[in-house]
Amino acid sequence: MLSGLINTSDSLERQNEKLRKVVTTLMRRVEQDTDSSGAAYAQFQRAVMLEDEVRARTRDLERALDLLNDSNAKLAIANQETEAARADLANAIETVQEGFALFNADEVMVMCNSRFGMHMGDIREQLKPGMRFREYVRIVSRSRFLSLPPSETPEQWESRRMERHKDSSVIFNVRLTGKRWIQVSEHRTPSGGTVILQTDVTDIVRLERQERERLIDDQARLIRATLEHLKQGVCIFDSFGRLVGWNHRVPELLSVQVKRFHLGSTFAAMSTHIRTAYTLSDGITLDQIIAWADGRIDRAPLSFEMQRGMDMVLAVFMQEMPDKGFVISFTDITAERMAIRAMTETKESLEHRVFERTLELEDALSEAERANASKSRFVAAASHDLLQPLSAAKLYLASLENECQAELEPRRMLQKASSALQSVENILGALLDISKLDSGLANTHISTVDLGTLLRQLEVETRPQAAAKGLDFRVVHTHARVSTDATYLQRILQNLISNAVRYTAQGKVLVGLRHLPGKVRVEVWDTGPGIPEDEQDTIFGEFQRLNATASAADGMGLGLAIVDRACALLQHPLHLRSEVGRGTVFSVELPRAKTQPIPVHSPVFRSSQALNDFTNLAVLLVENDDELRNALTITMEQWGVDVLTCKSCQEALDLLAEIEMTPDIIVADYQLDDGLDGLDAIRRLRGVCGNIPACIISANRSTELVQDCARASLPLIYKPIEPAHLRDFLRRPRSIPIDAPRRA
Repeated sequence: MLSGLINTSDSLERQNEKLRKVVTTLMRRVEQDTDSSGAAYAQFQRAVMLEDEVRARTRDLERALDLLNDSNAKLAIANQETEAARADLANAIETVQEGFALFNADEVMVMCNSRFGMHMGDIREQLKPGMRFREYVRIVSRSRFLSLPPSETPEQWESRRMERHKDSSVIFNVRLTGKRWIQVSEHRTPSGGTVILQTDVTDIVRLERQERERLIDDQARLIRATLEHLKQGVCIFDSFGRLVGWNHRVPELLSVQVKRFHLGSTFAAMSTHIRTAYTLSDGITLDQIIAWADGRIDRAPLSFEMQRGMDMVLAVFMQEMPDKGFVISFTDITAERMAIRAMTETKESLEHRVFERTLELEDALSEAERANASKSRFVAAASHDLLQPLSAAKLYLASLENECQAELEPRRMLQKASSALQSVENILGALLDISKLDSGLANTHISTVDLGTLLRQLEVETRPQAAAKGLDFRVVHTHARVSTDATYLQRILQNLISNAVRYTAQGKVLVGLRHLPGKVRVEVWDTGPGIPEDEQDTIFGEFQRLNATASAADGMGLGLAIVDRACALLQHPLHLRSEVGRGTVFSVELPRAKTQPIPVHSPVFRSSQALNDFTNLAVLLVENDDELRNALTITMEQWGVDVLTCKSCQEALDLLAEIEMTPDIIVADYQLDDGLDGLDAIRRLRGVCGNIPACIISANRSTELVQDCARASLPLIYKPIEPAHLRDFLRRPRSIPIDAPRRA
């Protein structure tokens, strides 16, 4: 009943005070009530009961107060422990190497350590507990230490960062100025809060980038190697139309200078070259191709053909890549299109095909002449300047040999000197051959060659050398005829046979043939020391000799180099088999001839003197080199010849006019100083003296000079001059050649 008068939310003291007032009031009313019905007594009983209840309530309140005091004491202890734990937590996160921050479920920062935001010094002081998460993102996006891409604004970065904040777990890298990187890890707590860790990953990113660059380089090298092995020309453009990769076939197929292909070149540069040099087929225009490359039209795979003149047809295929770049491939289909054209254009005239081929050969020849102009000038200078004094020296020695026939020791020394000069001549001849073959200016005259006659001639030349060494030297005779250049074939077989004899100390040297379908293989066997396998490729280089201790008289290691280049020039396969200690086999495959050999006839002369009679023989010598002219004069005078010497054609004409005498023979150097060559000089002198016998002497071994001399029916004697060759010419019957053609 009293519970309605007492507010339970009041304190115990207030509740006790109210109860005392109630008891006092009730007691007073009981004392004043004199009702005889006993109501006062009842009121008294209720008051006593109420007092007992108040005492019980008071005891309960006292116990509750004691419990509350005890709880307050425990709460104080708990608060102390919480503050200690908070301090320990703060100390713990302070020791963390990363930046740390904790936001509660209301997106308010609760705590952070001193490393949080340390990479952004301009906003570090603003990062404090109580800051809201959005404000934290906003000031970070405006920090001058944040490195944004040129295409991104701080507002865009802020918006993108808040979108990522919606995820329960986020890890991403942030690029800072100074080429530094931090990794931001953001995770949700069970209570809905957010934990952020900031880790400096600059070193890791740099290592990853270095490794990525290395992998990219390796991949680029692999792609480059793959591209270089393709027969097609391939070039790759990025999404901006810039050239980022190509192989060597592209400039070859497009006939574009290599320097015009470099990283960053645009497709427009290539299209300009295509516009000027090529015509397009398949109904496509260059403007459509450019629009495709620029992405202005649909980039479906594009294929077409383009043609340069009549000698090049390329199939072009263009395809887009996933990164919006594109690849272009060029395939040479000239052969296929030429085959189709040959079948469809049967009315094409032979003159037209010859004309096209001539243009191609002229272009190739012009290119070769430009590439080897310097080398050709050296060859020409060497052939004249080196062989000229060598001719004089050989003639002087020949003259001395004639005067020292009775003296053994001087004759022996002269023979050694002649041998040394012969070695020099051989070396110079080999060097000149090498230079001519390397320059690409070597001309060939393919004809039918009687192989048996050539081998018999080489046998006669080589047998004395083989006999001097005690070798069993044999040449298998044959009637085979082959199609080749006679001069180069003679040089090839001569070098192979002489090498076999030179390097075989004892045993045998055999020259034989094997008949194969459509061809003949000439084999040179020897029982020499053999060639190790690791040296079989190097011996075909210049100045490579099997015997390093051999003297210069045994050659300078040019013979096999000439053989290799001459076989390549003539397209005659050259093979080598060798076994150390047992011997070596060189073989050359020659195509069989389909026609009979053309006989070579010498000019027919009407005889007027005996072959060996030089009596009253007058020779007009036109030579601009003083030493060689003097040596030739001494040599011929020892034979009993009357020599009239002149430096030039004009001097010879003046001399003949002065002495009023006609010589029997004219010997003229091809290269003179007065602007005329030897052929012109002989033609002018014959205009005065009549069509008397004449010959040309020269160090020029070009095919053109040989042909000019043949057309003029003039013998050609090469420098250095062999006295025997000159003597043989003088021994010929000295009369007018029958039907001798005149040089135009």
